[in-house]
This record gives sequence, structure tokens and C-alpha cells, in this order.
Amino acid sequence: MNGLPISGASAGGRRIHGRGGLLPLLLAALVLLVTACSGGGSGGNGAEEGKKPGKAVASGPSEAVVTIRPKDGAESVGTSGALKVTASKGELTSVEVKDSKGNTVEGRIAKNGSTWTPTVHLASETEYRVHAVAKDSEGRESAKESSFTTLIPANTFIGHFTPEDGSKVGVGMPVSLRFTRGITDPEAVEKAIGVTAEPAVEIRSKWYGNDRLDFRPEEYWKPGTKVTLNLNLDGVEGRPGVYGKQAKKVTFTIGRSQVSTVDAKKHTMVVERDGKVLKKIPITAGAPSTTTYNGQMVISEKHRVTRMNGETVGFGGEYDIADVPDAMRLSTSGTFIHGNYWASPSTFGSANVSHGCVGLRDVRGAYDRSTPAAWFFDNSIIGDVVVVKNSDDKQIQWWNGLNGWNLDWDEWKKQS
Repeated sequence: MNGLPISGASAGGRRIHGRGGLLPLLLAALVLLVTACSGGGSGGNGAEEGKKPGKAVASGPSEAVVTIRPKDGAESVGTSGALKVTASKGELTSVEVKDSKGNTVEGRIAKNGSTWTPTVHLASETEYRVHAVAKDSEGRESAKESSFTTLIPANTFIGHFTPEDGSKVGVGMPVSLRFTRGITDPEAVEKAIGVTAEPAVEIRSKWYGNDRLDFRPEEYWKPGTKVTLNLNLDGVEGRPGVYGKQAKKVTFTIGRSQVSTVDAKKHTMVVERDGKVLKKIPITAGAPSTTTYNGQMVISEKHRVTRMNGETVGFGGEYDIADVPDAMRLSTSGTFIHGNYWASPSTFGSANVSHGCVGLRDVRGAYDRSTPAAWFFDNSIIGDVVVVKNSDDKQIQWWNGLNGWNLDWDEWKKQS
């Protein structure tokens, strides 16, 4: 044969290398085939080298069924106990409930994933939207949305609070709430009220009757403490058919510490501020037949001039003074510490002649700010403490004024 041998074939025992030929083409095709079957690179299943691929989610619709109660579009829905989300043939993975303003309702999914319930009450006259997601055993998701509107209450209540928002008060000031309607579900109402302090301190509450709730720490507040009262009463059913209509945040600050001690036998009052004696003032306390209560009393009102009428506190027509100067209230029943211009100046520091109040020398009209009564008035704030001792009377009740400090801490913590 005169023709050239095929590249890669043997001729006379010699390997002949050609520039062209089929062998390179065959090798290239083999490489492409192996690469295509290897599963590596971006053309494979997406798993990186050395990592196991995730569990595949089964195809087809989810078997999980989400149920939202109340039904979509419901109106006049109750604010407690009506909202509930459940899942069957699966577990809830997320539940979001928001009002029309975007506020989120806190809630909790049960450990087994079968139910979600709110941990707070709902507000009245409010539209809520619910979005819930559940997964079945194969990981397939099922979602549902719903909306509803809560009831418009025919009867409502609020809580009048003390002290005022933004105020600076003395170390003895409790948080006191008086409700406009008698409460028959105190637990629900109390759950909707929060009182916190910075720096933090344990704060406990106590009811008096069914319309008053007070909060205090074990000891007087520390000066500089910031106290916050959160009222989340909107939608709380305080009694059958009567709902709270109040959502408010109140803050106040504790000022310096001022505690004044009245000794009824010695006819004196020692004023201490931040542990240091500021002044010793001669006083007159209650007469033998109308003695002054003993105990820790908190200044709850201040009046430069006020009227005091014996008929309003059970003394008939024994007195009616239209212009009592520099008066500060210590009890609901009518105990004041006030200026006195009608008694002889020699009375102060030597005799007890009042109808139960603590009197300090003053002038009619309260124009002279150098008198003992004027000085004490000008140097006192709401929440300061006045302690009366050595009087021939009983200790004042804790609920008579803002005077919860007269109840032992262990007794205070007991539920009524």
C-alpha cells in the first residue's frame, strides 16, 4: 500500500503520531460525558462539595389545616377568650395578629404546635387581622388570613391615678388608682396594669374595697427613681358588661427625701431632708378630746388658702374657717398640717389645741412667707412624709389617705 497509515495505528511495530485523527476527538467526548454525569458545579443539584443536600419537600398541597376563631368578618367580638388559632394534621409555625395601627398582639404557640392563644386582652372597637402558617409532617406549608372587629361597649370605666404624669414627688408617694365603677374581676384589671421603677425595685399592689388599687415598694422610694405606670385597661371586662376605656402611660420622678417627724408630747416637728435636719418647728397637735392620728402620712394636696368646715369631717358646727393658710392634706378623713393664725403664738410648742390637725404659726392671708407654716409649705412637695408619734390616738389606717406605709410589708403583699 502506498497510502499513509491511520494515526494511532501501528505500522511495522512503530507508533505513528499524526496531527489530526479521531483519538483526540474521542477523548474529548469522554471528558464531556464524565463531566455531565458528575453532578458538580452550578449545573448540578446545588449542594456544595462536602455538604449534604437538605431534605426535599414533598410536592403537592399541604395536609395541614389552619382554623381561626372568630370567623373572617366577624363583628362585636369579645375582647377576652374569643380569639384562638388551631392547626390539625400539622403544627403552627407562626401566627401574627395586628390591629389597624400595626400594633402586634402578643401570644403563644403551644408546645405541640396545635394552638395559638393571645397572652393579653384585645382592645374594644378595634379591627384585627390574623395571619397564620402551619406545616404538615412533610414540611409543606398551609397559610390562612382572617379579620374581625371587637365589640363596642355600652358601659365603661377608667382609673383616676395619683400622682400626675410628669410630676416630681416625695419618697412616700404611692401609685394610687380609683376606678369609676366597682370592679368584680380584680385579677383581670390588675393584670392590665404595670408599675415599674428605674432603678428596679419590687413593687406590690393592694386593693381597698372594689374601686381602689395602690402600688408601693417595701421601703420609701430612693431619690431620683423614675416610676412608670402603664394602664392597658382598654377592653378589660372589669365587671359583667363593663369594659375599661383607657390606654395610657404615666411617668413621675422621685425628688429629694424629706421626712418630718411630729412629736405630739413635745409639741415639736423635726424636718429632715436626705438624712440631715433642716429645721425644728414648734407645733400644736390635737387636743385631748380630738387627738391626732399616729403613723406615717403622705402629703397628698397643697393649698395656699382653703376653707375648713367641721361639718364635713363630723365635728358639726364647731368650726368653719374660710381662709386656713398653707394647708397640706395628710388623710382622706380631714387630717391636715396647716398654718394657724387664730391661736395665741405661745400655744405653738407648748399645748395641743386642734381638732386633730397639726398646726404651725402663720398669719391670716398667708402673705408672710417667713412664718414657720409658710416655710414648711414652701419647702414641701406632694409625696413628702409626715410622721406623727406620741399622740394619745391609734395609728392611722393605711387606706385613710395615701398612707400604705402603715401596713407591714408582709400584710401588704397578702391578697385581700
